Amino acid sequence: MNRALLLLTLCQGFFLTNNVTFIAINGLVGLALAPSAWMATLPVTAYVAGGAMFAGLVGRHQRAWGRRRAFQLGLLVAIGSTALCAWAALHHQFWLLVAGATLAGYYNANAGLYRFAATEIVAPEFKERAISWVLAGGIIGAVAGPNLARVTRNLLGVEFAGAYAALAVVALCSLATISWIRFPPLVAPSASAPGRPLREIVMQPVFLVAVCACAFGYGVMNLLMAATPIAMAMCSHPFANTALVLEWHVLGMFVPSFFTGNLIRRFGAVRVMAVGVVLNGVSIAVALSGVELERFLVALFALGVGWNFLFIGGTSLVTTAYRPEEKTRAQAAMDTTIFTTMTITSFSSGALVTTQGWTWLNLGSIVPVLLTAIALVWFAAHRRAEQRTRPA
Repeated sequence: MNRALLLLTLCQGFFLTNNVTFIAINGLVGLALAPSAWMATLPVTAYVAGGAMFAGLVGRHQRAWGRRRAFQLGLLVAIGSTALCAWAALHHQFWLLVAGATLAGYYNANAGLYRFAATEIVAPEFKERAISWVLAGGIIGAVAGPNLARVTRNLLGVEFAGAYAALAVVALCSLATISWIRFPPLVAPSASAPGRPLREIVMQPVFLVAVCACAFGYGVMNLLMAATPIAMAMCSHPFANTALVLEWHVLGMFVPSFFTGNLIRRFGAVRVMAVGVVLNGVSIAVALSGVELERFLVALFALGVGWNFLFIGGTSLVTTAYRPEEKTRAQAAMDTTIFTTMTITSFSSGALVTTQGWTWLNLGSIVPVLLTAIALVWFAAHRRAEQRTRPA
């Protein structure tokens, strides 16, 4: 842990405070303002759709301006977009809320690269632990996000408008923090090292499986997490219970980060991701067993830990799939896939939970979990076959 990594971890905490608060309130504000109930999670969908839409642009900005300036721009966008969401909530403008959430997607895509930037400010042998440590900053968001939403819920006289305004202040704090970090310059493609075509990079088995694990892991997590506030409200749980469940869910997402990097170095990324798949299965099984507070809490906690193993494992694995001059394109391609998956699942989440119910939502989540398991089994077999044919 060095000073730059510590500051980047703090920025990740601010970022997750934004994310968790958005997840906690966007569906509820959407439910109050949307023309139809099935559109309730459209602001959540807009947030991740904005991430998918802007991921390529963010990659180009990172390559052109460097990490720090691009991250600073992302935080300026965060300040403006959360202020716009606050205005929309105050004036009961559903589509303006959707527009503000879409714009916030630029920040979402931008700050999503903190985990890759972490590997550039440590020695190569510490990259897995650097990724884990930065993602561990999400613990700040786990505690601050739900409690920020609860404390500022009625601050401006309209439900949750104050929470959006508070997020602008959080982004301002992050902007001040990121400005103290010096990032090494990115290696740009050149005539002597132009890098491979993107198609060649993404068609590698290691890239495909890493992206599959991250995208489906995030997809299942997003499908269930985005629906949880609505499902708990439909089951007559007070918002205080919802905040508690989300807090434990996000703790499950990030507390394991203190040791996930070491587990990956000891057992390998594929085995750690396999445990993540099993935990996703456990989460769905518990969620299907009842709608009491304890069931929501255990299911969402297991879901968070499963996401952690899949996401950190996949992120560590994908860093072996590209060369230095290829990193911004490869990372943008990965995150575009993740955000696209999240867009589909977040929209499906609101539609399914309001029309089919919590049970069918969980049953539908089994499909991506099984697909991830199949991908990991295939990759393990592929790697064993490669090792057998490799010259001694």
